[in-house]
Amino acid sequence: MARKLFTSESVTEGHPDKICDIISDSILDECLRLDPMSRVACETCCTTGLVLVMGEITTEAYVDFQHVVREAVRNIGYDRAKYGFDCDSCAVISSIHEQSPDIALGVDRSKEAKEGEQTDGFDTGAGDQGLMFGYACNETPEFMPLPISLAHKLAKRLTEVRKNGTLPYLRPDGKTQVTVEYDGDTPVRVDTVVVSTQHSPDVGLDKISRDIKEQVIDRIIPGSLLKDTRILVNPTGRFVVGGPAGDSGLTGRKIIVDTYGGYARHGGGCFSGKDPTKVDRSASYAARHIAKNIVAAGYADRCEVQIAYAIGVAKPVSVRVDTFGSGRIGDDRIADAVKQLFDLRPAAIIERFDMRKPIYAPLAAYGHIGREELGVKWEALDYTEKLRALLG
Repeated sequence: MARKLFTSESVTEGHPDKICDIISDSILDECLRLDPMSRVACETCCTTGLVLVMGEITTEAYVDFQHVVREAVRNIGYDRAKYGFDCDSCAVISSIHEQSPDIALGVDRSKEAKEGEQTDGFDTGAGDQGLMFGYACNETPEFMPLPISLAHKLAKRLTEVRKNGTLPYLRPDGKTQVTVEYDGDTPVRVDTVVVSTQHSPDVGLDKISRDIKEQVIDRIIPGSLLKDTRILVNPTGRFVVGGPAGDSGLTGRKIIVDTYGGYARHGGGCFSGKDPTKVDRSASYAARHIAKNIVAAGYADRCEVQIAYAIGVAKPVSVRVDTFGSGRIGDDRIADAVKQLFDLRPAAIIERFDMRKPIYAPLAAYGHIGREELGVKWEALDYTEKLRALLG
């Protein structure tokens, strides 16, 4: 078969965009902790010395935005002024108002409920129109594409060796990138690894390169995949200025990092800062759950699920399954089974995944998908037997 390359990237929690995602989800979590029925659409942007929180929040809770923001920044590791951005000296500005009453009309009570349909109490309408994708494949134990799986693990390891003191000269900002060579659809080797990490000014590139190879790359990527692999560490030669002091950040600007690293499609909406009535978030997780169970049940090697909604309407306007020719049975049969087994109304998704709890901030970095270690319910393989019973 033809050899081909595919590349995915990840970023650490100290990257400016990820700082914003974490702050937005930390605010969401605090709202849900105090009032599980909170409606939250929270955006954050940051730059040198400044965090701006804005959006629409309807809640019975009182949220101390200053405290939540500063603790999130502190936990990431920006707790020293010499980093150019720190949790104590940065200004925090908030501009929050309630959800639009016109949007709330459709979320509070769906079109179906208003027209007298039997809803079984699942009256919530979709918070917006949109299309969402979920994907799974059998390249890794967590049913994720190998390039993004490795990129996330490298980024997470970068943070681990910084925080546990293994490499104390590292600072919070960092990026990883992995290029995998495929033989047809089978990954056979890692062609290139790029690691860019913020560091203190008194450490040279030779030491950083050696340490990153030994303590990060070799700890994450199996030796069997490191065959004539090109390794690039801090390719510019220096990365001292980082975080919001080096670049501005914004919630929702790393949506491909958050999902499948470009290996599968993305609907366009981001996840962070949104409560689960926003189908950008909840339905994307539901689509992943469906795709993962289809692959795990043995009906395909690769599966992509698309779901689409109209604002204020509970039931999806479309559900599509594509196994890219890897399916054991026809895609139409699998799609029919999905429609029978999975209730994709927003309120049903929220109940199935227990989504009105403060579970979101840990997802904001290192991917929302494939995070089995967090115990999130959309990663559960709890529908494989149901699919087999229906499909045979």
